Amino acid sequence: MSIEILIVDDAPNIVLSLEFLMKKEGFSVRSVGDGEAALQAVEEKKPHLVLLDVMIPKKNGYEVCEAIRADPANREVKIIMLTAKGREVEQEKGLALGADDYVTKPFATRELVLKVRDMLGLKSD
Repeated sequence: MSIEILIVDDAPNIVLSLEFLMKKEGFSVRSVGDGEAALQAVEEKKPHLVLLDVMIPKKNGYEVCEAIRADPANREVKIIMLTAKGREVEQEKGLALGADDYVTKPFATRELVLKVRDMLGLKSD
């Protein structure tokens, strides 16, 4: 079974970078550009992990995180929030709403890959 990652970001350059990184690691990848599409994508096919930008159209990342966590069927879905907002209060809000981790942009690609692999219980090379 392949591990599925859902990328939720409205910046095409970040989506391309994340898709490349995650596919290189052997993950199956889907991506959407707004909060409503993210919730629909999770409903259609539950991912193992969501890389979720905070500042996205229609529903922000906090609202998406909260909605995913409100459904008991999504208990196993891991969520890593990605944001340019690095203040501690934003991180605490994301974690309080159920995010498993919080990464500030710009992020080190290798660090993000290690976090993803660790969160999914995979050994790092």
